[in-house]
Amino acid sequence: MSKGMFISLEGPDGAGKSSVLEALIPILETKGQAFITTREPGGVAVAEKIRDVILDPKHTEIDEKTELLLYIASRRQHLVERIVPALNRGELVLVDRFIDSSVAYQGFGRGLKVADIDWLNNFATDGLKPDLTLYFDIDVEEGLARIAKSKDRGADRLDRESVEWHKRVREGYLSILEKEPNRMKRIDASQPLEKVISDTVAVLAEHVESLR
Repeated sequence: MSKGMFISLEGPDGAGKSSVLEALIPILETKGQAFITTREPGGVAVAEKIRDVILDPKHTEIDEKTELLLYIASRRQHLVERIVPALNRGELVLVDRFIDSSVAYQGFGRGLKVADIDWLNNFATDGLKPDLTLYFDIDVEEGLARIAKSKDRGADRLDRESVEWHKRVREGYLSILEKEPNRMKRIDASQPLEKVISDTVAVLAEHVESLR
């Protein structure tokens, strides 16, 4: 059985990657592509409980390292329970956030050592990286303004961080983009959603044979 393909979607808060992922579902279905979509933190029961702890706005006492370790624990359970089995079945796996989020948010945002985060990511994933990462880029102010206007989403614990903190997170993503241009592909998320979706499909078609 052939190994599947692993694709992650990343971006600052308010970039709209979750909306794009939702829009991709019917497109993939029409292509007859076997796939799953999932998210971090979350995706399986244990990881979803960890997500609730991490993102609850009331949990202001969470330490930076505790936050990172919670994400890593969630990632490990999600990986072994959902992602790896799907890849072993030869399916396309699309996940909303993965290892790069920890580097951007806890490394650049919180100021933790990126080398430590890389080690923990490698430990939790057994060295597994996405085959392709779609990075949805948007100015911080615009992304946060979108969140503020959204009726479907309340601000979580991370949304409420300072603009300066969110700018550091974006800088983290841009740093990864510069280091790994073959894996990470930038998509302009400031465009209308329809254009972002079409740009995403175009990038996917370059890497996923069934979408050509």
